[in-house]
Amino acid sequence: MRFAFAFLALLALSACGLQPIYAGANGKAAIADLSAIEVAPIEGRDGWLVATALEDRLSIGPAGQTPRYRLDILLDDELGSLGLLSDETVSRERRTLRARYQLVDLSSGAILLDSTAGSDAGIDVVSSDYATIAAERAALERLAQVVADQIVTRVSLTLRAQD
Repeated sequence: MRFAFAFLALLALSACGLQPIYAGANGKAAIADLSAIEVAPIEGRDGWLVATALEDRLSIGPAGQTPRYRLDILLDDELGSLGLLSDETVSRERRTLRARYQLVDLSSGAILLDSTAGSDAGIDVVSSDYATIAAERAALERLAQVVADQIVTRVSLTLRAQD
């Protein structure tokens, strides 16, 4: 009975139409498309973190390839107070990183994708200023990684739909 159920589940999943991003030609087309993207400079420390994370994820193809696409990104980094104690000191902060990005085809100038990505993180404010600042920076580094992952996933799907 378990075998029959597993077999039916396998058949149902194979008919759902989902395909991996790197399917076909051993994933070489997707890798070539991703490595053909240049990341436009992004202002600030948060911009450097996101750009570095994106370049790590996009530079998986052959080196020296001329870019066919450009990724333009505008970031919004906010740090807000959440928890207030009875003496009106902050006990908790929330860091939010949002990115509005566009994938531009360099040959035609057409915008292939115009979307947003973002994430947030909670930070405990402790009595040590150094520990709080370190936690804020660590949160920003994690958020940059998450936002870069979201952007690469969405760009991959868009480029796959172009093929």
